[in-house]
Amino acid sequence: MKPSWNRTSSAIVGAVTALAVLTACGGSGDDSNDSTGGTKPVSITFWGWAKGSKEVVDAFNASHKNIRVKYEEIPSGNAGGYAKISNAVKAGNAPDLVSIEYPMLPEFVSQGSVQDISGHLTDDMKKKFLPQAVELTTLGGKNWAVPFDASPQAFYYRKDLFTKYGVEVPKTWDEFRKAAEKVKKADEKARIGTFFPDDPTTFQAMAWQAGAQWFKAEGDTWKVDTSDAATTKVAAYWQGLLDDDLVRNNASFSPEWTNSLKSGGTIGYLGASWGAGVLTGTLPEQSGKWAVAPMPSWDGKPASGMLGGSTFAVTKDSDKTEAAVEFAKWMTTTEDGIKARIASGTSSAFPAAAELRPAAKQAFDATYYGGQDIYQVFEDAGASISPDWAWGPSTGTTNTVIKDGFGKVANGGATIADAVRAGHDATVSELKKRGLKVEG
Repeated sequence: MKPSWNRTSSAIVGAVTALAVLTACGGSGDDSNDSTGGTKPVSITFWGWAKGSKEVVDAFNASHKNIRVKYEEIPSGNAGGYAKISNAVKAGNAPDLVSIEYPMLPEFVSQGSVQDISGHLTDDMKKKFLPQAVELTTLGGKNWAVPFDASPQAFYYRKDLFTKYGVEVPKTWDEFRKAAEKVKKADEKARIGTFFPDDPTTFQAMAWQAGAQWFKAEGDTWKVDTSDAATTKVAAYWQGLLDDDLVRNNASFSPEWTNSLKSGGTIGYLGASWGAGVLTGTLPEQSGKWAVAPMPSWDGKPASGMLGGSTFAVTKDSDKTEAAVEFAKWMTTTEDGIKARIASGTSSAFPAAAELRPAAKQAFDATYYGGQDIYQVFEDAGASISPDWAWGPSTGTTNTVIKDGFGKVANGGATIADAVRAGHDATVSELKKRGLKVEG
């Protein structure tokens, strides 16, 4: 990965300072709380939803005798997974290891729901990962999760229908709008893409790509601004696409979205690197018809935000920290771990461990994309991710309120800008409620 990742440090340092007081109450891993060296295997439980997880667990259990992993698939985080994890932690019956995306990790840390695993991650181990991935999992000077993947943005499109309609793959957002108009003109029932009212993280990635900075921490003060110039531009742009009926307004991965893709009613998908696996698993009958392009940008130059991206964290009450982290490290830093996931045929994970990307590329069957080297698209996109974005400690509140507002956009009850502003106000209120200093 190119040096742009390293510049993220300046954006994260302040956040670390502001979170330090919160993380002081978080759980702490203890080297003595379990053992992986005895004759009886240590049994751990793992909750997640990422594609290929079951295959990874099966491969680990087949190759390891000292640890046994029991996997339970839960809904994706924003679809109820995070609530399930939080409720289990509060009830004292949480699993040992859970999947948490980068945006939500500060929230779980601030609530004391996960353990400090610093003692289980050596410097040599951390050097395997992208610097940004490590910093996004380091808060208050402590390591709270093992990074798994990075998730740069990408544009997936039906190359057969783009050709049929005479549409060029857009390189800028102005070109994307013109392409959207051309698609609709060519086929009144077709649209170039979808606005996801249930998924604020996609909008946040768009804002990130445009140069927005929603959260900054200076000293002990959080500065919150979801209505900066970049975000305002993105909100107005997507509002215009919706107002002019140039994109769909369907919940992400819903039956409506899926059926529209199946029928050719939607011929593009603005997603992330992991989206390649989503399409292969969801639309196997369309193999050979899709291609992957860089995200359109505002000036035509490479630029990307990050959409999701997963980590593995040990819950606060687990007494099997060592075994849980060992399994997490196997999933994230070994060729066997990444091959097991991607060979499932449903995952296109872009590993945070750079040395594993050749193995990921080799394991991914690119036939679906006509043999295209999609991992090179991801590599280039990853290098273009803006380094100036940081997540705040109340992402759950922010996203819940924005999601509620987005849900009212379709019937004219609110605008995208209204929803984002409401998210700002709710975030400021929540941080003040927690006793933090806030400007915004």
